Amino acid sequence: MTTTTMPNPADVERVVRDVLTRHLRPKPVSSEAAAGGIPVLRSVVEQAVAATATSAAKRNPLVVNISARHVHLTQEHVEMLFGPGAKLTPEKDLYQDGYFAAKETVAVVGPRRRMLPNVRVLGPCRPDSQVELAFTDGISLGIDLPVRISGDVKGTPGCVLMGPHGVVELKQGVIRAMRHVHMGPEDLEYYGVKDGDHIHLRIESPGCTTVLEDLAVRAGKGIKLEVHLDTDEGNAVNLEKATQVELVKAEPCKCGH
Repeated sequence: MTTTTMPNPADVERVVRDVLTRHLRPKPVSSEAAAGGIPVLRSVVEQAVAATATSAAKRNPLVVNISARHVHLTQEHVEMLFGPGAKLTPEKDLYQDGYFAAKETVAVVGPRRRMLPNVRVLGPCRPDSQVELAFTDGISLGIDLPVRISGDVKGTPGCVLMGPHGVVELKQGVIRAMRHVHMGPEDLEYYGVKDGDHIHLRIESPGCTTVLEDLAVRAGKGIKLEVHLDTDEGNAVNLEKATQVELVKAEPCKCGH
């Protein structure tokens, strides 16, 4: 006859509790492990997301816009093209405060009478008139466009502007605007750059993820963080379908050359 001794229920409960505790206790996760793709505890993930959100909240949003062909005019040239006493009529505000696309347009005429009709005028007026075109626009007009920062027009090609009231012949001022990024003081501090420096733009888009190097930094108070590309550049990187854009500070070559 075999006698079976029933275990003490309290002992069974203690053993089960110890086993469960050993198996379910969360293990610490190092930063290296997290970076290597090993699953992390929920609390660690939440802390990382919270830190990222806090950092993003302090940072101005990065906007990348295509700057299509356009014209800047002096007040004198506005009146020559559109009539005495004429002023630019705002039609649409641009991203930067105080700047607008005007209702007025002009025809830009290049060598051998090649012409781009209905080129938009941007306001407000400037001290010097200037035409900003893309590379392919220059080919169409027969003008070899120099790449310049907006406003740097000395020694650049000229053209003829035709308006509904008159004609203006520009001796200089036709450029291809250097790709650039507008930054305010906070943006300069965040990216560690200063006015006149160069920075890179990385664009992730389907089939053509690209890094555009040497964006000129243009700084000023009250300026929003904004990148300007011309139409050729925007089309080349499929900007319309981009899923991610980021500015990357240019680093010197580590090869020593």
